[in-house]
Amino acid sequence: MAFDVDLLIDRRRLKRKLAFWRVAAVVAFVAAVLAAVGTFQDHWGGPYIARLTVDGVITDDRERDSVLDALTKESAAKALIVRIDSPGGTVVGGEALFGRLRAVAAHMPVVAVMGELGTSAAYMTAAACDLIIAHEGTITGSIGVILQTADMTALLDRVGIKPETIKSGALKAQPNPFEPFTPEAREATQKLVLDMHAMFVDMVAERRRLERDTVLKMADGRVFTGRQALANGLIDRLGGEDEARTWLHETHAIDRDLAIKDLEIVGPERAIRDLVTKITGKALFVERLTLDGLVSVWHPGL
Repeated sequence: MAFDVDLLIDRRRLKRKLAFWRVAAVVAFVAAVLAAVGTFQDHWGGPYIARLTVDGVITDDRERDSVLDALTKESAAKALIVRIDSPGGTVVGGEALFGRLRAVAAHMPVVAVMGELGTSAAYMTAAACDLIIAHEGTITGSIGVILQTADMTALLDRVGIKPETIKSGALKAQPNPFEPFTPEAREATQKLVLDMHAMFVDMVAERRRLERDTVLKMADGRVFTGRQALANGLIDRLGGEDEARTWLHETHAIDRDLAIKDLEIVGPERAIRDLVTKITGKALFVERLTLDGLVSVWHPGL
């Protein structure tokens, strides 16, 4: 009988111990989950610096604009770093990106960090930022606009082809490779290019706080190294992303070690372009075709 009582007491003690360890295990599990959630929130939901990568040919991009619009509503985003490695692009593409970045700058500091190349519409993009940083060897500048065409009429005559065009006015569809480029058409086209060039010059003069005549002297299409750009007031500092972090810390008290979150811009056309670019290492042919419109781009040797 005594044996049964001792066994019962032992069993009760064992149950109490087992219950204790079960509760301890549950508490430990809950604590681990809360710690993991806290880490997750710190990484994704806590304060961060956003980073936008601008590379390839810059065009008007609705997906990009939508992402930047959403960024202005992100209270956790403390700054935006714009990494630029681009020869430029269409005038409208550069103008649209300029406007979106100025809208973001109304909510947080925006810093441009140039890589190997930041010319034409890419420099227009950089000019929208509060601070421009480039490496000493970065190629930048090329402030200008270009419209390219070709006169194929002599070639067509040689092969016996005579195009016929019916249009409402003499300047319709000019310039046109299938018609001679008349003096009137050349004058109208030149005015078009110069108007967009004036817009670009005004942007640079206002954003860089330079006299318009000073910008005009540099706005003949020439390119500059990062060192030359700094001497001419086109950029603010030499360096890279570390210098951007330092400036953000010094001027806006943003932690140098704050996590950086890359902005993902997803769209069917972009996905196809990026895939082909990764596979071939070259821009899509359709991007090259955009260089024949009204563009602000630096593309030597094309």
